[in-house]
Amino acid sequence: MKVRITKVWDAALDIRVFELARPDGEALPRFSAGSHVDVKLGDSVVRQYSLCNNPDDVHRYMIGVLRDPQSRGGSVAMHALKEGDLLDVSEPKNHFPLAHDATHSILLAGGIGITPILCMAERLARAGESFELHYCTREPARTAFLERLNEGELAGRVHLYFDTAPLSERVSLDTVLASPKPGTHVYVCGPGGFIDAVLTTTERAGWTAANVHREYFGAAPASGAVNADGPFQVKVASTGQVLDVEAGETVIAALSKHGIGVPTSCEQGVCGTCLTRVLSGEPDHRDAYLTDEERALNDQFLPCCSRSKSPQILLDL
Repeated sequence: MKVRITKVWDAALDIRVFELARPDGEALPRFSAGSHVDVKLGDSVVRQYSLCNNPDDVHRYMIGVLRDPQSRGGSVAMHALKEGDLLDVSEPKNHFPLAHDATHSILLAGGIGITPILCMAERLARAGESFELHYCTREPARTAFLERLNEGELAGRVHLYFDTAPLSERVSLDTVLASPKPGTHVYVCGPGGFIDAVLTTTERAGWTAANVHREYFGAAPASGAVNADGPFQVKVASTGQVLDVEAGETVIAALSKHGIGVPTSCEQGVCGTCLTRVLSGEPDHRDAYLTDEERALNDQFLPCCSRSKSPQILLDL
């Protein structure tokens, strides 16, 4: 759907916030805390940005965008936009929802990962739910949404940590995550290294995997370069067609060459849009979307980035 940028401002160093609304002033589709929208920034550039405003705001969306020095084009393109510009965005999607049966929530954000976490915290505060928020950034100047975090319903409920502070004042994940309980859920969003540190800590502390939720903003580099891997075959269940996937070629690209389309968005194994059922064969999972338990089942994979360990993999297409 088409939206207009109605307001732009800097929330912190290199973090810009965009307020979006329908050009005709009509209400936007509703969303829940943790949701994101796909933003089209060119013929082949689509990026996902979390919605960070109150879900009750039906006439606007707010997204926060970090200008990434290693940008592949998305954040640079976003930071070049100005008020009045038009954008194409998807309806909201939520792969990172709050657990409605939680008795307590531990929210952890690293850097720009505050965008979905902030929306979650405000939702929990309005509902009178028990929660705590831990927000880690490089320095105060790079800490977004400080006014919202220090005022109103969140005042006194947010713990801020800076990499520039003495070691004694930085976050201790072992302390924050020391007491797993059946009704407590953990949510983490931010850079891959930060998320991995949280996941490692929860595993070491004995947290139940189903109570730990994460959302990556970009996929971690694969353990081996795709173009160094050997070829394999994909078999299409509905037709029996067998297709070759060459070294350096994604499954999505191989399918597309033969007119078989699979919906994609991030093309990094982050968003889950292209999730496809695997009927036989062993996937080589390279995504940041599936949990370890889901990967172990070997019954689905993300063909935008993952490959096959077996010579042939049968897909439910």
